[in-house]
Amino acid sequence: MIRPSGIIRLFGLFTIIGILSPLHAEVPIVKPDLSKPTGIAPAYFGPNALPIIDMSDGLTQRTLNVELAGEGYFGYGQHNNTADIFARVRVPLFTRWANLQVWMPVFGWYDQYDGKGHGAGDVYISTDIQVLHNEWFKTEKAKYIPQMTVRVGVKTASGEQFERRRHFDNPGYFFDLAIGQSIPIRTVSLRFAGSVGFLCWQTDNARQNDAVMYGLQATLQQEYFSLQATWGGYVGWERYGDAPMSIKVRAAGHVKGFEPYVQYQYGIKDYPFHHVRVGLIYHIKILKS
Repeated sequence: MIRPSGIIRLFGLFTIIGILSPLHAEVPIVKPDLSKPTGIAPAYFGPNALPIIDMSDGLTQRTLNVELAGEGYFGYGQHNNTADIFARVRVPLFTRWANLQVWMPVFGWYDQYDGKGHGAGDVYISTDIQVLHNEWFKTEKAKYIPQMTVRVGVKTASGEQFERRRHFDNPGYFFDLAIGQSIPIRTVSLRFAGSVGFLCWQTDNARQNDAVMYGLQATLQQEYFSLQATWGGYVGWERYGDAPMSIKVRAAGHVKGFEPYVQYQYGIKDYPFHHVRVGLIYHIKILKS
């Protein structure tokens, strides 16, 4: 014989099934139409929606780096200007051969074609791992061996005001490989680096955009000063505003752990902005060796 308590449990179970079944039936599974671009692309959003990620030069860092900067984006082709506070921290993970990076535009103000506003940006988190370094080889020709890093990162969906086309309301992830080599020339060092990788972000329900990342970099390094030029971007499969390309020029000073710098970025394609960043990096020694 079924007890009253058992009848109540069965009644509750069938009631839940009855409620959930119609909800399940009302969610159709539709194959996305890949012939129609979504327009969730950097060319049609604010400059911080999915910017060109700063490339690695093939080296991890042995110091804790704390960075704070002010930056401005000045649109061309349409009225779209942005100012924000940028912050980044890079932490050695108990060894100089692996770093954790976290960066974001902490808060920004914009003045665009349809009004003014403000809001926070997305958070980026990456792990950088050294996979090749000439110091690991005890041979006379070790100096000719380049340095190589692998980076894996994610983008959150914390950026605000998707409806104003300021940020994508979606997550993303990326990974890349960078290789670099330094050439000493008297009192300076000339370093060349290149990178290639993969970037993916969700565009709408059941769709995502996959992109190939690329970059080339040259750095002139002196004891108290460095000058760097970077060309790079990424190319998405939709080919509809999703292939941003830019060139960046960066000048920095190096004095007792402090690194003041100024950077200018020009969007060549699918990134219609002039970008100026002025910041300061503080290097803190936290490793014993």
